[in-house]
Amino acid sequence: MMRIVIVGGGPVGLMAACELRLYGIETVVLERREDIDPTIKAGGIQARGVAALDRRGLADRVRAAGGDWMRNMVSLMQQHGIRGHFSGLFVLRESDHGDDPMLPVRQQALEAVLNERALELGVEVRRGQAVRHWTQDPDGVTVTVTDTDDPDGESYDLRADWLIGADGGRSAVRKGGAFAFPGTDGVITGYQAVVDLDDPDFLPLGWTRRPNGMVVNGPTPGRILIVGFDGPPADRDAPVTLEELQSALRHISGTEVGIRSISTVTRFTDNARQADTYRDGRVLLAGDAAHVHSPFGGQGLNLGLGDAVNLGWKLALVALGRAPQSLLDTYTAERHPVAAQVLDNTRAQVALMYPGPHTDALRGIFTRLLEQDDANRWLTDLISGNDLRYDLGSDLGSDLGSDLDAIGRFCPDLVMSTGGSDTARLAVLQRSGRGQLLILETEAETEGETEAEAEESQDTAQWIKTASQWGDRVEVTVGTCADAPSRAVLVRPDGFTAWTAESEQPLEDALGLWFGAAE
Repeated sequence: MMRIVIVGGGPVGLMAACELRLYGIETVVLERREDIDPTIKAGGIQARGVAALDRRGLADRVRAAGGDWMRNMVSLMQQHGIRGHFSGLFVLRESDHGDDPMLPVRQQALEAVLNERALELGVEVRRGQAVRHWTQDPDGVTVTVTDTDDPDGESYDLRADWLIGADGGRSAVRKGGAFAFPGTDGVITGYQAVVDLDDPDFLPLGWTRRPNGMVVNGPTPGRILIVGFDGPPADRDAPVTLEELQSALRHISGTEVGIRSISTVTRFTDNARQADTYRDGRVLLAGDAAHVHSPFGGQGLNLGLGDAVNLGWKLALVALGRAPQSLLDTYTAERHPVAAQVLDNTRAQVALMYPGPHTDALRGIFTRLLEQDDANRWLTDLISGNDLRYDLGSDLGSDLGSDLDAIGRFCPDLVMSTGGSDTARLAVLQRSGRGQLLILETEAETEGETEAEAEESQDTAQWIKTASQWGDRVEVTVGTCADAPSRAVLVRPDGFTAWTAESEQPLEDALGLWFGAAE
């Protein structure tokens, strides 16, 4: 039986595992930790990541798992008119795309939902398991695994047809393969923590630039983030003591605030690196294993979830013999530029945080520029992922209700009437993990039979007949839609438009390109 092993049981690894199980593939996740890491991490998912979860029926579960913390965060954001920031400048506005804004949620809550979903789908999650090394041959990959409680004890070999490394920035999978990891070294030492302060009002809530760095107080009580520009930490692995954190907080804030106790703390820097390729034979990288950057802008989870939903269906089709291995080449081709853009904008955010009058002047000009609607929209879409368009090697498609071409863009969540009072929502249809061919008509087109409508009926019949040859990989829905972007739209499992009726590329060619040979 086909088996795929994923190293790393965080959100990216679990999301990839869920994607593979939708195709019935035996999937094993190896996670070195026994339990979900409680250390403070990401606190939200940007719009494109929220949409990816929604297309698998998980967005509401994540919202519910967020509990009071998430509700309080949403209330606070609404109260202060916060939509997003760039380098601590809270100037970003809501997107014009109509997508959900940033979803505030602790990474641990997201991971718990994905772990639960993976188990529901039959993923085998092995915790407390560390990968020593791996080797590959033309037929598969052998992974040597040991128990984290006894790293010097006996190990065992696990055979897989494919291996995914989703094991973080220090990925053992990446280090064991033919992956270069170029980039820039860190220039900051940052801390994120939840603490008990003797003076909670030592600085106003929000982001404050001080002569020695940046301090973030809040948005929830006791949550702090501090950034110093004296270089990267000497030892990132050393435990963060109360004395170290208090000294850094006093130095950067310029106050005598005291820390009574620490609930959780992490130390970080801003090294920005990216694997030169995401694939080495039968081994692939996703999430932080493929790219690392500073946390500014809250883009890490978005980026990793995007990797998982882009890779999952492609690897499933290749592993099952439904599509050629060349389909996997599109994974690096599509996702590498996305991560490169995130690395660049996080570098820019660090540059805009530097203390001093020169950066003061730059921040002032930058803020004025973002008062312009076009500039603000561009930056908002950059941070949220709404600007993403893959180069699918096809002609440009029709308009999707905006000034953006359809082909390669994320398809909006269309709502279709499929007869009588029945409706179908694209986000619900996509929960199967299959491609979707939507054959659509506007309401006006259904009022009375015309010669044009008769011709359209012939087109519909032909499209249905063509798509039936990919019936195990592509589902067809026929209906009416008041906001129909085109007479027909082919949507990939990751939600991106691959073909429209206006495309010069024949439907069968698009189906063959993205879903392999016909049955």
